[in-house]
Amino acid sequence: MTYSIVYTTAGSEKEAENICKNLIEKNLAACINTFPIKSFYKWKGKFETSNEIAMLIKTRGELAEKVTEEIKKIHSYEIPAIFSISIEKGDDNFFNWIDKNLVVLKI
Repeated sequence: MTYSIVYTTAGSEKEAENICKNLIEKNLAACINTFPIKSFYKWKGKFETSNEIAMLIKTRGELAEKVTEEIKKIHSYEIPAIFSISIEKGDDNFFNWIDKNLVVLKI
């Protein structure tokens, strides 16, 4: 079994909480950490900065694509930053806890 952290950001705490609640209620994420960040980027040719809420979404690797799809459905950004990072090693007890809190995909 493989595990992933899906990273994304939201424009407000309210939006981040909505995304978190949605993913956890649908059993697509076992745990999500949120924290405030300041982002610097170019958008439509202009330098921009914004305060955002970053999210680290813990899930199984097989669910990372579904997590991404679900975020895109409800995200306010035109092009939200969403990417998945595979977890190579970790505590088996933590991974077992993740498994108990996630949906099982039917093949």
